[in-house]
Amino acid sequence: MRIGELASRAGVSVRSLRYYEEQGLLTSARSSSGQRQYTGDQAERVRFIQRLYAAGLSSRTITELLPCVDSPSQDNSDSALERMGQERDRLSRHITDLAVTRDALDELISAARAHREHLQDAVAG
Repeated sequence: MRIGELASRAGVSVRSLRYYEEQGLLTSARSSSGQRQYTGDQAERVRFIQRLYAAGLSSRTITELLPCVDSPSQDNSDSALERMGQERDRLSRHITDLAVTRDALDELISAARAHREHLQDAVAG
């Protein structure tokens, strides 16, 4: 199938498919006229890649996980599980950092409201 059909089947843009190829996540054969040709099972692969992106993984990390899909083995599975655990830990640290940042912003908002109320009282009084 051609790139437009794969994009339609997988629910992604043609641009995304080209990007996935650039990153080594997806491959295609080329027709004699240079058009990309994909197999039917690649729509599922693209949907899987989308799930990995939605989980917050980078294309580099996804590249590290794909051997588990392309060449299933105990070693590849163990490596993928370890890498996903590392990514989960990274995301957890980021969530903690974001909560600290949000709390700091809440304090600033509270101080700004108090200052505004002080100004209103000074004008009214």
